[in-house]
Amino acid sequence: MSTDLNTTPRLFDRALLVARQRRAQAAGPVQFLLDRVTEDMEERLAAVKRRFVDIADIWTPGHGLRASLEAGSLTRVAPADSADEALPLAPGSIDLALSALAFQFVNDLPGVLAQIRRALRPDGLLLAAMIGGDTLTELRQSFAAAEAECESGVSPRVASFADLRDIGQLLQRAGLALPVTDVDRITVRYGNAFALMADLRLMGATNILMERRRTPTRRATMLRMAAIYAERFADSDGRIRATFDVIWLSAWAPHESQQKPLKPGSARASLEDAVKKGKS
Repeated sequence: MSTDLNTTPRLFDRALLVARQRRAQAAGPVQFLLDRVTEDMEERLAAVKRRFVDIADIWTPGHGLRASLEAGSLTRVAPADSADEALPLAPGSIDLALSALAFQFVNDLPGVLAQIRRALRPDGLLLAAMIGGDTLTELRQSFAAAEAECESGVSPRVASFADLRDIGQLLQRAGLALPVTDVDRITVRYGNAFALMADLRLMGATNILMERRRTPTRRATMLRMAAIYAERFADSDGRIRATFDVIWLSAWAPHESQQKPLKPGSARASLEDAVKKGKS
């Protein structure tokens, strides 16, 4: 299935994303977020008492998920060097779909989730982690304030990330069953805003918004941004905070063996009676 780029708004330059991820990999990537997510993914999979045979790692940056996650045949789906978001997965071809820190840069996430739903066999599992929520809110606010002061205008610097409720609704919309979402908030401290931005470059996670500014930022604006960041978001020791919200999502391809919600009106006990009984 190919994403229809004529109807799907393009928020992200995915060709630029791939180029920057490759550049970061060649320079020596910063992987503390990916390492944390991978360890967490191992724990979550260990809690699932199932053996998965055919597994797809979808768009995880760098070299993908490490070999210790393999429980069967793992195929890595690398992002295309273009805007194409089609997944090369045949219908009903996998038991488990995994993805780490990739879905936040997808233009048509509902479409990608629908493709994964089709690729999963009945009772197959999707387990993924993506950046969302209030990630980099400090950097976004600091840039906005600095540009408003120094340049009388604000340009898109940090993407608006999806929140927990949005993701749960998208899983249901894609036809997946038993959706579960939660968030892991990670606070990382840096000496200054420029150290944070250097890490973002080595994560391959700098600005790829289609509406991004195409001219170099003025030096005065950058210095003012760093000063505002330090004024508003520093701890008592002078080190600044950077928020990363990792949203976890899991859901299953429907299967007759799965639990199903009761039909409305099928309850045999009255909630009102239970409350009255508890007060007596």
